[in-house]
Amino acid sequence: MKSIIALLLLIVAFGIAQAQEKGVDQQNDRIRDGGNNRQPAVNGRKTDTGVGRGMDFGKGRTPMPPPVPNPYRLQVPNDVLTKAVEELMRERKLILDDTASHPEKGLLVSQPYTFTKGSVVTSSELNRVADIPQTDVRTWTRGRYTLIVEVQPIDSSTTNVSVNARIEGRSDDVLGAEWLTLRSNGTAEQEFLTALVEKVTGGPPPGHEQF
Repeated sequence: MKSIIALLLLIVAFGIAQAQEKGVDQQNDRIRDGGNNRQPAVNGRKTDTGVGRGMDFGKGRTPMPPPVPNPYRLQVPNDVLTKAVEELMRERKLILDDTASHPEKGLLVSQPYTFTKGSVVTSSELNRVADIPQTDVRTWTRGRYTLIVEVQPIDSSTTNVSVNARIEGRSDDVLGAEWLTLRSNGTAEQEFLTALVEKVTGGPPPGHEQF
């Protein structure tokens, strides 16, 4: 009799265990299904997580400074500005071409200045200051430029100054070496003008304060 009761209790316990196991499996299935069917969260104005802008690839980039006007107008007499141009040329190791220059008329021309040498770096340096067609494949070995600065008085206290650069690159190939005139992209002019404004006024051109 006792053995029959024990057997019945064992059968009942086994049935309960199976029922509990099935319940857990079904709950787990529901949990798994819910996890697989999740939808992306939309965070409204909060854009640093979830769906939204989140990433701003333009944020943090240094903006380009505005171009310096060329010609540039300065509130200084023309003789003061002419002297400043001559001093800046010397500071930049540019030698004034006495034959081509006429300082009394506001024309100052430098001798050709070699700013890069060597086939490894010359190509990139020339592309920095000149527009070279991609189809023009050469072995550049040197680069030089000539600055032409014109000082034009507006009145007794106001003067315009314009800067132009003649860029040349030396190409070496099987036919020999030759200097070729390249089209300036304005970089050399902008650099000289910016330095001249800072020298005369004590500060950068408007819009360049943060650069």
